[in-house]
Amino acid sequence: MKMECLKSDRHPPAGLTQGRIDQEAKRILRRLCEQGAVLAVAREMETAVVVRVTPEGEQVRTGVVEREIAQAMALKDWITCPDPDGRIARYFITNTGRAALRRLTAEDENRASGFAERATDPDGDAGWDIAAIEGISRPPHRAYPTESPLVGLARRRDRDGKPFLPRDLVAVGERLREDYELVEVGIGGSESWESFMNGETPAEITDGPKGAVDAHARIKDALAELGPGLGDVVLRCCCFLEGLEQTEKKMGWSARSGKIVLRIALQRLKRHYEETQGRYGPMIG
Repeated sequence: MKMECLKSDRHPPAGLTQGRIDQEAKRILRRLCEQGAVLAVAREMETAVVVRVTPEGEQVRTGVVEREIAQAMALKDWITCPDPDGRIARYFITNTGRAALRRLTAEDENRASGFAERATDPDGDAGWDIAAIEGISRPPHRAYPTESPLVGLARRRDRDGKPFLPRDLVAVGERLREDYELVEVGIGGSESWESFMNGETPAEITDGPKGAVDAHARIKDALAELGPGLGDVVLRCCCFLEGLEQTEKKMGWSARSGKIVLRIALQRLKRHYEETQGRYGPMIG
């Protein structure tokens, strides 16, 4: 029996730690839980991409991951390829992968809860920063849904029976998410996304792969164009995959208002992209 594309690769580099595998696998496995999602790996490419097929048959790219991470996931049987002989191998999440995602998510939630209790313990050290303790730059409030909030809104209908979020607005949100993934993969913990939501002007990022540096600049420009409120909602819902109800509570908005604000933000973001990058935007990487 022929070995799968990723499993036939050489062993991953020695510098690839289990912690890094788990951290990267969490975001990729979450994306693979979305309906119609697949991880595509070309034999000659150094990165793999997650592509989701919409009900209309359109392919939307929702994530990117280094090949060595994808290889490790395949070796753990978290993903599987039914037909490994093609030039492009397509991997799907397995039951083992879903169980791993639940375990990793539970570990994160328990860790965050434990740190939160210690940080507020009057007998302990006050003022601990959860993100700093964990050694990551991701916000401690980040959610772990199995699908993007945009996917759920795209299935809803407005009063006229049309999708609440049309395909072009979903694609705009996914474009922002793709840039976020590029920064996370290429630069990792060197950038605190909290600075965007705190109204601060983040420092220019120059150290890292060109694709990641350029992606960071595009996110910075987009959020500056949207401004407070609209920038917050797209960052939380499109990039952090935070649920709308959670976003509404944290932003102090009334119930069911988040989806309206998100749609307005995506409309503004779509106009920004068309004016600065063209309809289809830059090539990945």
